Amino acid sequence: MRKIIGLFLFIAFYNPHFGQNVNRKLENINFSKVTIEDAFWKPRMEKVADVTIPVCMDQTEFKTPRIRNFEITAGLRKGDFEGIFYDDSDVFKALEAIAYSLKVKANPDIEKRADGWIDKIAASQQSDGYINTFYTLKEPDKKWSDMSMHEDYNGGHLIEAGVAYFNATGKRKLLDVAIKFADHFDALFGPGKRHWVTGHQELELALVKLYKTTGNKKYLNLADWLLSERGHKHAVGYTWTDWRDTAYAQDVLPVKQQTQITGHAVRAMYLYTGAADVAAMTGDGEYFKAMKTVWEDVVHRNMYVTGGIGSSGSNEGFSIDYDLPNEKAYCETCASVGMVFWNQRMNALSGNAQYIDVLEKVLYNSALDGLSFEGDRFFYGNPLASNGQHFRKEWFGTACCPSNIARLVASLGDYVYGVSEKDIYVNLFIGSSTSLTVQQTKVDLRQVTEYPWNGMVALEVNPSKNISFALRIRLPGWLKGQAVPGDLYQFKEVNSQQITILLNGVSVPYKEELGYAIIEREWRKGDKISFELPMEVKRVTARPEVKAANNRVALQRGPIIYCVEGTDNEGKAWHFVLPDNEPVKAAFDKNMLGGIMTLQFNAPSVKISADGLNVSTSKQNITAIPYFSWCNRGQTPMQVWLPTRMEDIKVNY
Repeated sequence: MRKIIGLFLFIAFYNPHFGQNVNRKLENINFSKVTIEDAFWKPRMEKVADVTIPVCMDQTEFKTPRIRNFEITAGLRKGDFEGIFYDDSDVFKALEAIAYSLKVKANPDIEKRADGWIDKIAASQQSDGYINTFYTLKEPDKKWSDMSMHEDYNGGHLIEAGVAYFNATGKRKLLDVAIKFADHFDALFGPGKRHWVTGHQELELALVKLYKTTGNKKYLNLADWLLSERGHKHAVGYTWTDWRDTAYAQDVLPVKQQTQITGHAVRAMYLYTGAADVAAMTGDGEYFKAMKTVWEDVVHRNMYVTGGIGSSGSNEGFSIDYDLPNEKAYCETCASVGMVFWNQRMNALSGNAQYIDVLEKVLYNSALDGLSFEGDRFFYGNPLASNGQHFRKEWFGTACCPSNIARLVASLGDYVYGVSEKDIYVNLFIGSSTSLTVQQTKVDLRQVTEYPWNGMVALEVNPSKNISFALRIRLPGWLKGQAVPGDLYQFKEVNSQQITILLNGVSVPYKEELGYAIIEREWRKGDKISFELPMEVKRVTARPEVKAANNRVALQRGPIIYCVEGTDNEGKAWHFVLPDNEPVKAAFDKNMLGGIMTLQFNAPSVKISADGLNVSTSKQNITAIPYFSWCNRGQTPMQVWLPTRMEDIKVNY
């Protein structure tokens, strides 16, 4: 017995994950195995392929010096480094977006052009694997001396691009560059070598992707080690020495001890995505416990009703709990993209649909808002109110957002379905088809839907042979009377609804678990599931601590948050109130913005005469449009949170 106890203690002491394991509940089906046929999303994905990708490539290659820096580094032309020290990352993100897009829509010209970029990148890599145009051209003697300078961040995006391009095209050249860089980093840093704290997190999650692609466990171990470096005063760089802000890069505490969201929003999202990835691969339950606690801090106290995060422009991130201003909201597009990444991983670890509820809210609102309908203009920040000063831009000096939103939309298939040993998960309602394997049996799945405008969803299940498994269909939180998980936002009228699910035209019983409707049976070829999600217009309120939403309501229908824009309302958007008893009706307008569902209501409105001497109040028909669609018709006033009292209106806006 004493020997057994001794062995037990030995294992517990030397195994850092002992006694606190977490088992991943599902595996997401890769976008390359999902064909999107959706009336809402497919045109947007094609717009990214036809317009956004060429725009990103032209800006990267011709209108800015990003590709030129690689040409100079490779000795293909003479010159000096131009731009910002992290500009290499935009080239890599563009290549990743291109890879996803090529799977959506083949384009030999785009692929040939991307191959040319990759040749220049490969020629820029030094013999030891180091690659960074800023340091190679400008400060070669200062490599790996300042953890704030994005060498690791650039390298992470290189790895993600290499993996994506290999998966999309089968071409290894960029992947081999990425492997060589990762091996270079591993030779310098790690246990018994030099310390390193990633200044802008990204490398952690990228290394897990590289591990999953190559099967080489040293990349997973390196990602785990990088996470363990935080919170131990190992960092050296201007973020820590000049700014003296360890919270900015989430370096106050070790990751496993973190409980609150702090600092730069994008860095935080990439860090916690990486931690969730490592937890999924290692079974380390301490990472998941910390991620769940931090996630609750984000969603319960620091997230906008649109799903946007990072209210403060000064640090591009978080300030204090419930500080969620509307007109000055920062809400960087990249942070919304990161929220999608993180919530996908949290769902895979837990099997809990609440994470997909947040992912969906972000996807249809704060993330999609970053891309114009024409695909060639972008929002860096995504405010929830405007007096007309905001507008979409062609490009940015720091150009992370355009390629980031492009890669998200192009890889949409990543987020629709999941599979475990005995279950198939339907997470998003997007018209699509896929083939997956459950219990070593091929199952073809096809989904037809009118979502998000209407709630009709139909699924056809075609197993290669009769097989028993559980089909888990997400029951959206908004259907169950929950605006978002937690109590930060509530529906004014809580109306949890039970939907009827039909199997081959007949109502079928189901049980509910962790936000899913579960139908467990022996499935046969041609089985059909159908149901209708009721799309009622709901009024949303916020906790009183959210001062910017006091005495105001937001409108939500399905997953879509709405706003009022001046373009549809005599040039004004701040001059009315929405009483509680005023009905709001939905109407599809096929001629507006390519076809959108609008909301209509009559509202008491204030008007001031041209000479400013007379003020009158009258009822005016107000049109509200989906938040993601605003500012596609020029600069105009806008607001999401609509006042319910006359004293809160601003007639000049």
